[in-house]
Amino acid sequence: MELRQVRSFLVLAEECHFGRAAARLHVAQPALSQQIKQLEHELGTALFHRSTRHVELTEAGRHLTGYARTLVAEAERARVHMAELASGHTGRVSVGFIGTATYDVLPRIARTVRSRLPHITLDLRGELLTPQLVEGLLTGAYDLAVSRAGAAGTEGVSITPLRAEPLVAVVPAHHPLAADRELPLSALAGEPFVIHPAQPRSAMYDRVLAACDRAGFQPASLVEVGETATLVVLVAAGHGVALVPRSVQSLRLDGVTYVPLAETETIDLVLARRAHRNSPATEQVAAVIEECVRG
Repeated sequence: MELRQVRSFLVLAEECHFGRAAARLHVAQPALSQQIKQLEHELGTALFHRSTRHVELTEAGRHLTGYARTLVAEAERARVHMAELASGHTGRVSVGFIGTATYDVLPRIARTVRSRLPHITLDLRGELLTPQLVEGLLTGAYDLAVSRAGAAGTEGVSITPLRAEPLVAVVPAHHPLAADRELPLSALAGEPFVIHPAQPRSAMYDRVLAACDRAGFQPASLVEVGETATLVVLVAAGHGVALVPRSVQSLRLDGVTYVPLAETETIDLVLARRAHRNSPATEQVAAVIEECVRG
């Protein structure tokens, strides 16, 4: 059966008149008659009783009516769904976030997508490192990644800059420097540092050590930790000090103080995606992320 034949059958079943049915379908009456004959031939049974003055459904035709309505309705649902997919207004999009973006931008992105694109399902994963996110993009685990600029230069990955984030110092609340309105980075010389890990290589690891080097020192010792929340908790517990992007201040924890630096030290936040074969829904969510983060 062809969908065209099924639609023609339903119109004729409603009209019980070849002339009126042909007019509704915008086809010639002989063409409609031929379609119905072909359908009856394929099904092996008559669907209409015909006379010169009267057309009515046979018992087989009455049974076919329910199936035909279902077929046409499902075809229309499929057409609408495909159109929504093509426009990017429906679908599933997986987004991974580095730890420092998990607390700041992830909630805003989730709220905005839910409001503007209610038929797109988001799979969100936070507290990841840039190398993990890049690998996830290449394997298809993630469609988008809010990461550091370390993702740049990876073959098959496209990068869109989002913002440069100032670094701030995190010190225990009881630390003598906690009362300062801002501090030179050199004031942290001799302090142990809680830092994101060297393996797998965090972009923050290299950025923090480079900033300390510019200030004329290297940390007295390093305590490496993968999750940003755990990093701040360890500072609160007195295991050392840390440098984090300013957005981490949205993670409110007792026992720590965030102090601005006298120097301008920043780290870039970027949106990474596969260079090719992104779905329309992925591009819609990417546009929301760019707006939320840059705003």
